[in-house]
Amino acid sequence: MAAATSHRVAGVALLALAGLFVGWFHDDRHAAAALLVFALPPLLLAVPAWRGGRRAGFWAGVLALFWFSHGVMVAWTRPGEALFAWLEIVLSLLVVGAVSWAGLQARFGRRG
Repeated sequence: MAAATSHRVAGVALLALAGLFVGWFHDDRHAAAALLVFALPPLLLAVPAWRGGRRAGFWAGVLALFWFSHGVMVAWTRPGEALFAWLEIVLSLLVVGAVSWAGLQARFGRRG
């Protein structure tokens, strides 16, 4: 996967995460707070990550570890929200993989 492709994958996954959180928390009693905490960060990081911004990639990876942990906790404790939680887990792993791809390729790629 080329670096530009991994940036685009990260951007799309971040947008998908933001959309997932909007759908997940739209009927929540504290919807505004939940959207500020969960939906706003991936939404703000999506475009810079798409463009290949290093800081955006770093922070997307860091926050994706939080989203992964949140998804695991919800999947384990609230069976009624398991579908949302599993989607959060998959998308957060996709973000981590996409933002890490260039570094992994540089470290373990062919040396010519």
